Amino acid sequence: MKPRITAADAGEIRLGGLHVRRMGFGAMRVCGPGVWGAPRDRAGAHRVFRRAIELGVNFFDTADSYGPEVDEELIAEALHPYPQGLVIATKGGLVRPHRSAWDPDGRPAHLRSALEGSLKRLRLERIDLYQLHAPDPRVPFADSVGALADMQREGKIRHIGVSNVSLEELETARRIAAIVSVQNEYNVGERSSDDVLDACRRLGIAFLPWYPLGAGAALRSAGVKRVAKRHGASPAQVALAWLLARSPVMLPIPGTASLEHLEENVAAAALGIPAEELASL
Repeated sequence: MKPRITAADAGEIRLGGLHVRRMGFGAMRVCGPGVWGAPRDRAGAHRVFRRAIELGVNFFDTADSYGPEVDEELIAEALHPYPQGLVIATKGGLVRPHRSAWDPDGRPAHLRSALEGSLKRLRLERIDLYQLHAPDPRVPFADSVGALADMQREGKIRHIGVSNVSLEELETARRIAAIVSVQNEYNVGERSSDDVLDACRRLGIAFLPWYPLGAGAALRSAGVKRVAKRHGASPAQVALAWLLARSPVMLPIPGTASLEHLEENVAAAALGIPAEELASL
């Protein structure tokens, strides 16, 4: 009998005082089309969440803007009371006035309201990892991070992360609060955050790559497809294995609404591709 593959095969990573497996789950994709509204199959979304837990995933990433305000409710419906060891990370700082809008709002008053809403929807008294979703050019970045630091001191946030930041913004945030994670776009075809990733490795900060499959672009890479064919794997598995090998602080969070793709993604944790082949990508 083949050994059961779980997210534990990816190893663990530290998030402040927490330890999670390096194959996480991005919950955004279970929402309706365009990350807008409820999924057509609500029960199916619940099954995906529960199967992720069965596969050993103990880190879920979400945001109040997914739906908006739908994704967090779905997680609570499916999983509350939460299994021991599950870390739910959420984000605030983007608003969705309509389907195609992702507008930054980093005002401290908005972030406080966003956090309170997330606590209510997730049925929590404290968020384990709360991330500023994006810098707001209309608001001093230090003010936005400072608002999160204030709420951390109040006991509503355990750990703070930042997202979509430059190296300079990361350094600014670290002067205000202990930052345990950065979430930037990163994949085989998008490496503009290499400097931020390298800083995270040096500092022991987890790096969560959003769009880990490049919205499908990574799967069309000739190099990725060549390695996948050689090892009898899917291009998605190769792209995720590359991320895991790229840095020990990498915490991929592939998302899907499909049970089949969920199983495929988690299996990438145990994909034995030689380092030199992954480096060639």
